[in-house]
Amino acid sequence: MRTLEDIAEEYEFLEGDERYRLLIELGRELDEMPDALKTDATLVRGCSAAVWVYPTGDADSLHFLADSNAAITKGIVALVIAAVQDRSAREVADMDIAAALAPFDLKNQLSSNRTQGVPNMIALVHNHAARIAGVDTRS
Repeated sequence: MRTLEDIAEEYEFLEGDERYRLLIELGRELDEMPDALKTDATLVRGCSAAVWVYPTGDADSLHFLADSNAAITKGIVALVIAAVQDRSAREVADMDIAAALAPFDLKNQLSSNRTQGVPNMIALVHNHAARIAGVDTRS
């Protein structure tokens, strides 16, 4: 999977439909998520399309499998995953994932239906990392 920085660099030079194509391409590059893992327990709530995220790995290297039944949404999922994939749980727990995604200006580039579940995806990933890292997120 490409780094978020590499994706942002490419995204910056694209416009309109080209950005959609890039998102679709990113979604296709996600590790395949077996259908058996696409359950109610891995379903991200609040997304207009079905989105599943399944955490694997350990405290030293978190890894996420993810999928969606909508191509552009799957690309957005890929952006979230690219921000955190194979990083330590501590690093992800301390990361401002929304800020890492800010260069993509998703709220202004895509319809609200496509982006409404992004905060829930971020929260799921962040909370999992904090749990694995033993970080207290209550404040």
